[in-house]
Amino acid sequence: MWSTALLTLPFLLPATLATPVPSSSPLPVIIWHGLGDHFDNQGLSDVADLIKEVHPGTHTHIIALADDGAGDQRASFFGNVTAQSDIVCEQLSADPLLSGKTGRIDALGFSQGGLFLRGLTERCPGISVRSLVTFGSPHNGIAELARCGTWDLLCKGAVGAVGANRWSEWVQSNVVPAQYFRERDEVTGLAGEDYLEYSGWLADVNNERSVKDGKYAERLARLDTFALYAFEKDTTLLPKETAWFADVNATTGAVTDLKDRLLYDQDWLGLKKLDQRGALVFRTVENARHMQLSDKLLRKAFVDFFGAERKSVDRSNFESIVPVTP
Repeated sequence: MWSTALLTLPFLLPATLATPVPSSSPLPVIIWHGLGDHFDNQGLSDVADLIKEVHPGTHTHIIALADDGAGDQRASFFGNVTAQSDIVCEQLSADPLLSGKTGRIDALGFSQGGLFLRGLTERCPGISVRSLVTFGSPHNGIAELARCGTWDLLCKGAVGAVGANRWSEWVQSNVVPAQYFRERDEVTGLAGEDYLEYSGWLADVNNERSVKDGKYAERLARLDTFALYAFEKDTTLLPKETAWFADVNATTGAVTDLKDRLLYDQDWLGLKKLDQRGALVFRTVENARHMQLSDKLLRKAFVDFFGAERKSVDRSNFESIVPVTP
């Protein structure tokens, strides 16, 4: 069903982090799928089953934005991301198995779903996330929409709706992937003016505007682990380095790693705090295109980051280092 292997990175951080141990039961896991997928896809059910196989007794919840698969798939292309996230926040906060009043949860996001889970972690006070694991997620936005398949009418509809109007109010309120478009000023290397002024979602969630929300950094910094997986041969996520919060010069192709960005230096999102205690983990899926995943790789991720609360987090097996280009 899946294919590819994990690239082991060379430097290890053996630090530990004390955490409370309320019970030996595995924490619940919420899952958010990617663009064009739907909650009742058998592949997502297989992932949920694999989590339960690795950690028996795990309660899993696949996020859905409609009552049926077709509606949920459409919602991955069309809708207001802020409104969608608010709905998910309300649903999770009201669920006694997932609410922060009950305890912590783990979160697993594929492609744009990982980005939305990160935004949810920052914005939703009703949940408490322990481990956030994202696969090929556009944390630093995208420079362009992915290519559509021949018969992918929803995708073509989204691309057609954007056209040359990516910063229009309608597009930034109704076309999901357009709401995480990001452009940079190639002279200064900073975010572009149109993006900062008109972005309907990402510029706020990434705390890039002049007025910043300190709660975003505070909430994200509470994570025990934030694991970011990038696909080495990703041609769907443009640029692929966005999965690690890296910035790419569209003209020269030069990559600015997270640690060399103001976002990290001034700690707009709490990533620096996470990194300083070994909680920011970068992994590469070697020789793999977008969302090419093996059971072996997923199992390792689930062993490392999910399961019951632990007295301490042993990071000696985590490949958490200064990012290299995937």
